[in-house]
Amino acid sequence: MPEKAAMFSAVADHPGNNGKYGPFCEDQILVYNKVITNEAGGYDHTTGVFRAPVDGVYYFTFFYHVGKECNSELSLMKNDTIVVTTGDKKSNTDPSDNAGNAAVLLLNKGDEVSVRLRKNCRVYAANNATTFSGFLIREK
Repeated sequence: MPEKAAMFSAVADHPGNNGKYGPFCEDQILVYNKVITNEAGGYDHTTGVFRAPVDGVYYFTFFYHVGKECNSELSLMKNDTIVVTTGDKKSNTDPSDNAGNAAVLLLNKGDEVSVRLRKNCRVYAANNATTFSGFLIREK
């Protein structure tokens, strides 16, 4: 086991515009700027990127909330590669949705993991509803 456990949990907290975050003209890394836990300092709350502090097997999960008026799609990224995706389409009948996804990843020290918000999509980023978390299962 590592001397200090590598784990983090953070919330996207962008309450302007009634918590509506996006849409943007280009894909963007979703910045989870409110840190709940960040042991070993691997998560950067200013960029939204987790950088693996040691080689190992890690577990990541992300959840989000979105209203009916906009499409939403989020992807978990390892470096520049999509690992898993979740999304929801605009609807006139469904008032809101919650979704998420998770993955176990083999990372080398310095590999980067983030959540990408697709262009022309939106999430609700207030009231602790949209989260990103990860932790080291075991060192390699």
